[in-house]
Amino acid sequence: MLVTPIGLALELGNQLLDYAESKFGTTAKSRLLQWQELANSTPDSNELETLKKVNAFFNKARFVSDIKQWGREDYWATPVEMLITNAGDCEDYSIAKYFTLKEIGIADEKLRITYVKALELNQAHMILAYYATPTSDPLILDNLIDSIQPASKRPDLAPVYSFNGEGLWLSRLRGQGKRIGDASKLDRWVDVNKRLLNDISSGQNRPL
Repeated sequence: MLVTPIGLALELGNQLLDYAESKFGTTAKSRLLQWQELANSTPDSNELETLKKVNAFFNKARFVSDIKQWGREDYWATPVEMLITNAGDCEDYSIAKYFTLKEIGIADEKLRITYVKALELNQAHMILAYYATPTSDPLILDNLIDSIQPASKRPDLAPVYSFNGEGLWLSRLRGQGKRIGDASKLDRWVDVNKRLLNDISSGQNRPL
């Protein structure tokens, strides 16, 4: 398994909170504290309600390309980095939602970060898919639209591959797809796990 073990309760250190406030203002610190509260909440008996809360929380952030925000073609930010700056791109939204839902208590096997092609935009895109059961039509958490819809209602998305803490799959949205290996094959996924663990455990965020 490859996924950052945040712990039984997410507790952000004072050093990180003070850094966020001093460099990005009180609203940045407030966003981190709101995330901490959300991640430590009890999952709703109807998991869809939990999905809605997490989706709405992160979709409030501004969409900013990696080139503009980080000066790189492709950078996967941690949830901490996304919340401090209140901005991210499609990977950042999906990763933040994934880690938060796992921390709340949603089973890893129900969650897939999914790389797709957004057909109407003719560009690569990333979403988070939630499978109530292994064979169910997954629900799509997407920064492009605020409503959570089943994959069957999103013909604009063509899946390519998906991953979570357990593995890596050649993907199709309606069904689990074919497993092709371990998620550790994805260097950026390994890197964002390590950086998030550092953010949480040491409270020392890298300079932004």
